Amino acid sequence: MLKSLGTFLLTCLLFQTTAQSVQWASKVMSFSSEYADPLLGKEYRALHILGRPSKYPKFEATPSAWQSLTPDNPSGEFIIVSFDTAKVIKQVAIFENYGAGSISRVDALDENNKIYLLKEFAQGYAQSNGQITRIRLANPTNFKVKSIKISMNSLRVQGFSQLDAVAISDSDIPIEDKIKLESDPNAYLVKENLGTGINSKFNEICPVVSPDGKRLYFTRWKHPENLGAMKNQDIWVSQLNDKNKWDKATLFPAPINNEENNAVCGISPNGKTMLLNNVYGKDGQMEKGVSLSFKLRTGDWSFPKPIRIQNFKNKSEYSEYTLAPNGKVLLMTTEMKDSYGGKDIYVSFLKSDDTWTEPRNIGPVVNTGEPESTPFIAPDGVTMYFSTSGHVGYGNNDIFLTRRLDDTWLNWSVPENVGPIVNTNQWDGYFTVSAQGDYAYFSSVENSMGAEDIYRIKIPEKVKPQTLVQISGKIVNQNTKEAIAAKILVKSTISSDTMQVDYDPYLGDFSFMWPAKKPFTFEVRAKGFMTKRSNFDFRDLKKYTESEQLISLIPVELNKQFKVPNLNFAQSKSEISKEAYPALDDIVNILLANEELQILVEGHTDNQGDWDANLNLSQERVNQVKAYLVEKGVASDRIQTKGWGGTKPLNSSSLEERRRLNRRVEFSFFVKP
Repeated sequence: MLKSLGTFLLTCLLFQTTAQSVQWASKVMSFSSEYADPLLGKEYRALHILGRPSKYPKFEATPSAWQSLTPDNPSGEFIIVSFDTAKVIKQVAIFENYGAGSISRVDALDENNKIYLLKEFAQGYAQSNGQITRIRLANPTNFKVKSIKISMNSLRVQGFSQLDAVAISDSDIPIEDKIKLESDPNAYLVKENLGTGINSKFNEICPVVSPDGKRLYFTRWKHPENLGAMKNQDIWVSQLNDKNKWDKATLFPAPINNEENNAVCGISPNGKTMLLNNVYGKDGQMEKGVSLSFKLRTGDWSFPKPIRIQNFKNKSEYSEYTLAPNGKVLLMTTEMKDSYGGKDIYVSFLKSDDTWTEPRNIGPVVNTGEPESTPFIAPDGVTMYFSTSGHVGYGNNDIFLTRRLDDTWLNWSVPENVGPIVNTNQWDGYFTVSAQGDYAYFSSVENSMGAEDIYRIKIPEKVKPQTLVQISGKIVNQNTKEAIAAKILVKSTISSDTMQVDYDPYLGDFSFMWPAKKPFTFEVRAKGFMTKRSNFDFRDLKKYTESEQLISLIPVELNKQFKVPNLNFAQSKSEISKEAYPALDDIVNILLANEELQILVEGHTDNQGDWDANLNLSQERVNQVKAYLVEKGVASDRIQTKGWGGTKPLNSSSLEERRRLNRRVEFSFFVKP
């Protein structure tokens, strides 16, 4: 039943009901030919018949479908596709999205590749230029279908024919891939035009919200106040006021804006790094590519530094970029030799030499024969929004979301349409979300003030990124309470995700975002200080939360004894537990970074047992520690050891729980006179 909210239809894109089991073709086994242009990528290739259709219910020609090499082959054409699981079927559905009417017969192949005729088609069966051609069997097959062969007489249809998808089912329910009406009237709210402070009769595109949600960066194209006047695009910025409205936008200053095309692609979680489209030349000229600008102590932004990507060759005039929150993964749209069609989304990784790896295509689950554009990786580092006409939608370019499934950045969930309140029958794109996860911002031409305008909408629950926690604060010397420069390494305890945060006290507090569902370790390092580690677990959080942290680091002091965490020993044992390795590694790092330092390692036992045996045991313990430090790169002559046996107990109690504190190793740094 159609639901309404105001004058808006509340629908969302969903696939299939649970009442039937549908499989879409997953592999091309063989084909007679495919259209291939050496100047194109993988447009029109047989691989595009796999998976769900790209142009349903709006049937039209598309490079995201299989098309034969020539339109009129007297020998005919064929394609054989297989499915993940062999099954008994009652129905086959073939999505003829363009030039329908050329199918002559359809056969099924069992697990042994034996062929069974399902149906022969007479000329003139097609009712329109695009349709779903269905085969409904009176009875289920008496064998399991593994593959389907479609034979075509291309002379039956004038011009090219295209097949977009093939599906099988064990049910009588007609196979479709349709737009289902949303039953939840609270799922969507009306989208809000940001008004005259942001929008004009000119083009407003590419909105980017600062991590704190208080600044909106966007691009104006052909605006008379641009530095490049009306021929180019510039960056503008607006502030969010106390009434939750955006103030009148102002032109962003040089050097970020110049007389060429300028656009912000993203802002880092700490708000101090800006990702910019194009490479900036000192002479004011621009090249294809992407750059970074950094916030200076003065509050200004640095001259953009180019990101150097290996073997980056873009056949398209335009590219868009988005940087993952950890600053080490770059997603981009570009057209390369292995593109499925037009611009695809690619991924590149930061290398140790500050260059980036050759871009890799993220695969056909996301990328189609149609161009993909405007990717945005949400602050959770998992959810990505992008635009395309290559997946089933409402208009000629819709916004979709997909979620990263692993740490390779090459496996993504099947894209979901974000819904009809956002998507229209026209072009929609540039979907971004704030870290708080409350509002989304995007560009659309529907009911605009002239060209494209920027809108916002309260994000429906199903479209939201993962809940985030913002960690911010200061790092200080424990003794003086003065702020100190440091590096923060964040590591997930349940995945390989990491993030490094540089803290400069002159630029303000450190700040970063992290998915609440991923517990993590928080490691703080500063030269001349002991490393500090903390564990955090915010998995119980249901909404965005800010956590303020004051991190106190202990300075490395000479001739002062200290212990390290988890370096206690079992009774009569000298083996180092793995739990002590991180703390020992901290000592290694201090010694390697300060060549003038030496270290004294002193071992102790409890006061139980033979005196001589305890003395030997204490020496064995410090020798084990020394061996570990040497293995990690510390010169042996910089390490002195001393075993005290049980002569210096911390606790003389007869209780084992307290005596174990005596089984320890202590350290002290010193400098040779």
